[in-house]
Amino acid sequence: MPEREALQARAASGDVAAFDALMRETKAGLYRFVRRYIGDPEEAYDLVQEAYAASWLAIGRYDPNRSFEAWLRTIAINKCRDWSRRRRVRRLLLGGPDIYSWEALVVADGEASVEDRHDAAARSRRLQAAIAALPPKLKEPLLLTAIEELSQAEAAEILGLSVKAVEMRVARARQKLAAHLQVLPE
Repeated sequence: MPEREALQARAASGDVAAFDALMRETKAGLYRFVRRYIGDPEEAYDLVQEAYAASWLAIGRYDPNRSFEAWLRTIAINKCRDWSRRRRVRRLLLGGPDIYSWEALVVADGEASVEDRHDAAARSRRLQAAIAALPPKLKEPLLLTAIEELSQAEAAEILGLSVKAVEMRVARARQKLAAHLQVLPE
């Protein structure tokens, strides 16, 4: 871990190579998180790039005693929030359905029938839609803990909340998901 801390300190002082190394270490996890947050793979790629660009521009404000990944996810969450606001405005102005709907993330196993794959895709779409319908204050802790498998303490650091607040928000998110999925038709 001392290597990681040294790398973080070098990045904080503006070392491009150190920042690049940290970026390579974190990009897959950050992309997964952003893609799950917004649901659109191409938009997620763009938002990850924006998050890295913003983090490089703000590298002078980075505290190397803090986890680089937590700091970066905080920036990415803000980029996702901005994207969601812009999307709502576009929908309001242009009307019609949301062109950034959640896609089913189903991997066919070769043995499943077409009907089974269709049912699995439908269940996945319902779950993704239910997650997308959650307010950000519930969606963010849920994605960080349940999907990204971060501890509640790590999620609390990223979101700027107490561990208890994260715990409560995850519990509320799960309750809302369960209620939402019960009322949706199969």
